[in-house]
Amino acid sequence: MPEIWLNYGITDVVLDIRAENLEQKIDSDGKILEDSEIHEKLGSLDLSKPMELVVLHNSKSIQKIISMLFSLCEQKSKPFPKILTDKKILNQVKSGLPEGTSINEFDDVEISNSNLVFMGEMEFDGLFGYETISTRLIKKFGQDSMLAAYAKRQANLPSPGQYPESLGEAKKFTDNFEIQGIEIVANSQGIVDFSIGHPSQTISATKTLESQSIKDVGQHKTMIISSGKDSSNDNLGKSLSSLWNCANAIKKDGLAILVAECKGGLGSDALQQSIEDLLTLEQLKNPTKYINGMEDLLFLSEIQKNFQIGLVSILPEFYVKKLNMLSMQGIKYSMDYILKTQGARQKVAVVTDGARLLLR
Repeated sequence: MPEIWLNYGITDVVLDIRAENLEQKIDSDGKILEDSEIHEKLGSLDLSKPMELVVLHNSKSIQKIISMLFSLCEQKSKPFPKILTDKKILNQVKSGLPEGTSINEFDDVEISNSNLVFMGEMEFDGLFGYETISTRLIKKFGQDSMLAAYAKRQANLPSPGQYPESLGEAKKFTDNFEIQGIEIVANSQGIVDFSIGHPSQTISATKTLESQSIKDVGQHKTMIISSGKDSSNDNLGKSLSSLWNCANAIKKDGLAILVAECKGGLGSDALQQSIEDLLTLEQLKNPTKYINGMEDLLFLSEIQKNFQIGLVSILPEFYVKKLNMLSMQGIKYSMDYILKTQGARQKVAVVTDGARLLLR
């Protein structure tokens, strides 16, 4: 019996699946940068001026870049950068930092400080095509601009890996600020590449992600999907991106089971309002104001016309059912459910790094 480990929050859970039921295990791949190459690329940063490094989310690749940046500062006798991050991930980020590093909460609604260097790992996104530093910043600080970006969506279905007009809105938003970014492209094995510069320039790293993440896998009736890292399944809104990335590889009337802990809850106002029956489909299609996460709710309602979705998470069953998903009590239960409803011989495709893969 093959053992497949799937990320679930800060831990991994094992999926026990018989060899005859495993159709395909789909993971990310690509050439990983050597430490010496990372060191060399970091050398292009100007370490002579003060730097405030804003960590937009936590991941192993982000921790590695910070650690190597600190050792570079030490070698060149330069001051260490100040580390800033969101209050809710402050302790997570701190635990991966070198001993004695000072870290503070980033609650600045002003992002015009030229010492700021934003750091994020690129993924795919249903609305913008790609999740970049620019799209993270427009979501966090550009409420008015988000309405324009939402209005320019390609359709009512997610379009990961595309270059919609919405991405142009995000780029336009960050063009207003004199800031820097470190945009990382990684996979389950490590860092593939990273780009340093203004976020409207580092967006070009999408080409690297595109070249190493698209997989032609055909269509499958049943798929179990893990995002691959805890920062991509911290809440439901974030976790759904992994589902959008795999949607084209799921057959009509098939079943997709998303393995996502969601310890941060629903993660968006729109999902919360939907559960409270405060948001209609018509309001989602033609909004007068942007509500955080409304694109995920719209995509979810449209994609459910194509296939059924199950969720392994710690979210209350009531929430999951209100969103028309099947609530799965655990990874073993989900496998039992598949075999019981689809037959003992059903083949299952398993995706282990859903946030950084694009299936066709």
